[in-house]
Amino acid sequence: MEKMIRKHFSRELEKIKKQILSLGALVEERVRMALNAVDNNDAELAQQIIKRDYEIDEMEVDIEEECLKVLALHQPVAVDLRFLIAVIKINNDLERIGDQAVNIAERVDVIAKRDLSDFFFDYASMGEKAEKMLKMSLDALVNMDYDLAFKVVMMDDEVDQIKSEAYDRIKQAMSEHPDKIGYLINLLLISRHIERLADHTTNIAEEVIYMIEGEIIRHAQYERV
Repeated sequence: MEKMIRKHFSRELEKIKKQILSLGALVEERVRMALNAVDNNDAELAQQIIKRDYEIDEMEVDIEEECLKVLALHQPVAVDLRFLIAVIKINNDLERIGDQAVNIAERVDVIAKRDLSDFFFDYASMGEKAEKMLKMSLDALVNMDYDLAFKVVMMDDEVDQIKSEAYDRIKQAMSEHPDKIGYLINLLLISRHIERLADHTTNIAEEVIYMIEGEIIRHAQYERV
């Protein structure tokens, strides 16, 4: 009987893992779409992202309910408990990344309907770094790769640096083009949303590290030993 219960429990954990990876793949696709919309000032693509946000929300709810059900029925301990706790947090961060993709799309939708300013901040490098971090964090989750997850954590400062550069340049543009304030504010908000996207990706990497080692590294001074 105990062996059958354990087998059923293992199947449920495997189901949850497949669900979180499917959500990760969907979120990764939406981020790619949002960054393409920024690069091409594509309002039509932005609208697709906005209209389909419910898909990520529904998956996030399903995964959380599945995790809570397993916690209640099986009362797991040790590694299994860490796995479920981490999945619940990763699930939330993936949903928040999806929200940031929608936020980016909304800014693009507004900008595309206005007369473009002579000033434009190129977000290609910032977007590429954030997208790479997301892919790496999900790969770390699939492969239970501590070192890869740690690399993601260390990359977060690079995105923050570009956001600071965007802030400085757009702030200067606001003083030079006061008639384009609305456009420039939306441009500035894109940098904020990409930076938040990277922050949530870093959270995922930290949860992967917790899942593997039981080590909580949030707020810590990062130094790989």
